[in-house]
Amino acid sequence: MDEALYGPHGFYRRPEGPAGHFRTSVHASPLFAGAVAELLCRVDAALGEPDGLAFVDMAAGRGELVSGVLAALPAKVAARVRACAVEKADRPAGLDPGIEWRAEPPAGITGLLFANEWLDNVPLDVVETDEDGTPRLVLVREDGTERLDTAPLGDDARRWLDAWWPLSAEPGLRAEVGRTRDEAWAAAVATVERGLAVAVDYAHARGAHPPFGTLTGFRDGRETVPVPDGSCDITAHVALDACAVTPGARVVSQRAALRALGVASGRPPLALASQDPAAYVRALTRAGEAAELTARGGLGDFGWLLEPVGVPEAAAGLLVDVADDEEQ
Repeated sequence: MDEALYGPHGFYRRPEGPAGHFRTSVHASPLFAGAVAELLCRVDAALGEPDGLAFVDMAAGRGELVSGVLAALPAKVAARVRACAVEKADRPAGLDPGIEWRAEPPAGITGLLFANEWLDNVPLDVVETDEDGTPRLVLVREDGTERLDTAPLGDDARRWLDAWWPLSAEPGLRAEVGRTRDEAWAAAVATVERGLAVAVDYAHARGAHPPFGTLTGFRDGRETVPVPDGSCDITAHVALDACAVTPGARVVSQRAALRALGVASGRPPLALASQDPAAYVRALTRAGEAAELTARGGLGDFGWLLEPVGVPEAAAGLLVDVADDEEQ
């Protein structure tokens, strides 16, 4: 999986970039970048408006989110922002030269680290229960052919499964061992000295895991078999509850988070259509985009893992004000 995604000929090295194969919330509407910009402003206020305010875009793709956030910020905040895009692919042509491009996040971040659909592409192992009810590692060749390992499952994988995704003895059941995601996220959060780290992704939690796992592939806008040859994205949903690091961490839905950040999907008043038709069309477009970003059964069901670091608990709670029924 690691070689297929990030190797010399891996999917994320392809010239067309991820946007050539699938849409994320970033590509769905500029409202998403605007909401992240609003969140950065709230982090800025909680930190006391420091001279150097960092915005770190993890798994930046071709820089779409970081560029959108900078464009949406008020001038007085943008003037203090140090923007950094973290991505293994080469720096895209035409990117704002003021945006730092690097393969790993910087240390000592004061500000916001934002990881949109990163953890679902952190490579992991898949385990399947064999005919005797024993969990076995799933081995896969480059052409996608699978077989179950005959060796006993490693202790680290067993401990993670016991804690976060217990498997019954029913043959054919699958689980995805998210230990690598936990470690990757812990390392990212550790780079934040003061501020907030946010991971946004397809998510599930203990007690509600899909019985046969979520591993799949995407190519040219369509779901496909996850063949690890570099021709397609390989992704699996994230156990965000297992990833949580800080004592104040919580998981909320994207729907709730975006609404708290001012993304509203209500239809504009009909009277505006006669008073200012162009404004009505713009407002209607924004409402449609907001509806897509917050839709049940779609992007709105994504999880946001919020990790405050070194900020007062009361201030951290104000960053995203979410109703109790929208917390996971």
